Formats: sequence, C-alpha cells, structure tokens
Amino acid sequence: MSRRGGGGASNDAESSNGVNRSHSSAGVRDSGPETSYENGENGHKIAFDPRDISESAERSKQPKLTLMDEVVLLGLKDKQGYLSFWNDNISYALRGCIVIELAFRGRISMQNDPARRRFPLADRVIEVIDDTLTGEVLLDEALKMMKQSEKMSVGTWIDLMSGETWNLMKIGYQLKQVRERLCKGLVDKGILRTEKRNFLLFDMATHPVADGGAKDEIRRRVRNVLTQRTVVLPGSQFLPETLEFRYTRTIAMICAAYAANVLENALTTLGHEARERAFTQTDELLAEYSQWPFGRKPSSTGIGANVPQVIAEEINGAKNKELQLEVVAACLSVFTRLDSLL
Repeated sequence: MSRRGGGGASNDAESSNGVNRSHSSAGVRDSGPETSYENGENGHKIAFDPRDISESAERSKQPKLTLMDEVVLLGLKDKQGYLSFWNDNISYALRGCIVIELAFRGRISMQNDPARRRFPLADRVIEVIDDTLTGEVLLDEALKMMKQSEKMSVGTWIDLMSGETWNLMKIGYQLKQVRERLCKGLVDKGILRTEKRNFLLFDMATHPVADGGAKDEIRRRVRNVLTQRTVVLPGSQFLPETLEFRYTRTIAMICAAYAANVLENALTTLGHEARERAFTQTDELLAEYSQWPFGRKPSSTGIGANVPQVIAEEINGAKNKELQLEVVAACLSVFTRLDSLL
C-alpha cells in the first residue's frame, strides 16, 4: 500500500467523560443527557430519552447494510464463511468505508476552510458536525475518536484506524478486529450464521451466508452499474427509494470493493470480455469520483451513460451537504493509491 502524510490542525481536547464538550465546531449537536416524561395508562409518568426516538427514526431511513457490510459480504466465501487469508487490502479499504459511511450519514464533513483547496483531497482536514450515535458499533467507535481527538486529514484517519503509523502515541487509534466484528454484526442482522471449522490444529469461528438474498442483491446492483447502458437501481431494504445519495453510495461501494480486491466476486457470471469491460468501467468511475467536484465525463465504454446526470441531480438536491460528499471523494482518492490498483 502507498502511504501518505496527512496534514492536520490541532483542536482543544475534550474531557474524558464527554460532559464538557468543545463547541468550537458550528452545528455540532450537544449530546448532554436529556429526559422527557409522558403519561402512562395508569396515570404515572414514564421517563424516556427523546434521542432514542430520533435515532430510531434515523436508523429506519438508513439501508439495512452499511458500506462495510456490503464489501465484507462480497469478499466472504458463501459456504466456507471466511475471507481470503491472502487479501491484505480489504482491511485498509474497510477503514476507508467507515469514513465514507460517516460522511453519508451526516456525521463528518470537510473543515469549511477555503485554504483547504491548496491541499490534495486526502490531506484535507475533516471535522465532526453531528456527534449523534448511529447505532452501528464501528461507526460510533470511530465517531467518538474523531470527536475527542485533534482534527486530522482523511488520509491520516484511514491510516491511523488501520494501524499504519510509527507514532506510538497514536497506536490507540487503530480499530481492532474490524472484519470479525462486521461478520458478527451481519449475524445479528440475520445475513450470516456462525459455525466452527477446524483449520489444522485449531478451531476457528466462521460465518457462512444464511440469507443469500442480501448478497445476490449486492451482486445484481454491481453488475447493473458496470454492464448496463442505462443504470436504474430499484428500491429494496438494502437500498431504499427514500435513501439519500443512492447512486453516489453505490458508486462508492463498487470503488471500495475494487480497492479491497473483492469486486471480481460479483462478476463471476460474466463472460471474459464483459468482465474486462466492467473493470474498465470501474477504473473510469474511480477516476471520476476520486476528485472534487465529481467528474462528469461520459464513459468510454458507453456503460452507465445516465450516471453522471443522476449523481449531479443528487448533489444539486443537497447543496448544503457538499462538504460531506467531498469527504467521500477524498476517501476514493486514497483508494487510488493502493498498490493493487496502480
């Protein structure tokens, strides 16, 4: 993997108990404890946290699977229930997916500093704009670290969460056992199941696919984007019609799967020439969407001719969220530097 040096601006540290939070970033929600009451049937008041209701409502608008879930599913062997032991890139790509997912969910954005344009996308500093928990364990762990830490660049965060640092003071930023935790999360979501398999001298927990429909839907979506002249993404529980940035999210998932060396698992039913065209299309998508503003050049293969227009419409419908989408582009630019894609 290519390594990058990331620029970063310091920020006042928060207190460890999270009560005395810094308010230097405009728009960051105060997460202090709240309690409300409503009357029960017997006349007694019932205490509840209104954040539970708002977070539940938000989760209902999100897809059932995160970007990390989808990339792991593409890499997972259906019956054996484990990822390739020789795939080093997937761990790094998954950390990038965490940053992308937080941006899509409106938790982080680029720091709104006009001077940032002097730096490459990967070296631009990100900040937390909403510290509301997402309900996804890995996302919330990363969000808390970003909130409590100094502000750092996109590339630096991905490196640190991957353990790619010589700074012993920052080794604690590494997210541990990401693949295994994602698989366990997919078990909780009913997509995978847990089994024990014997590998030579030891037993290992594996996670075969329990709900093949989820993985089939992801494969169909990938093939749709990479083979069809006009791309139409039907709604499903994994990509609801009401979901914001449906097409941009799908492009990000495909590019992340490509960087993680698992994209080919969605293209096994294609012939040789169609598979080569699909990889050419992926190269072009990664080149166009790893810059900001996103590129709008039509595909040389004629595939996905409507995609630039559809994504432009998504962006125009959310002009106040361009700094979040800039983070997505920055993560994709980091993926372009992986040795597997050079």
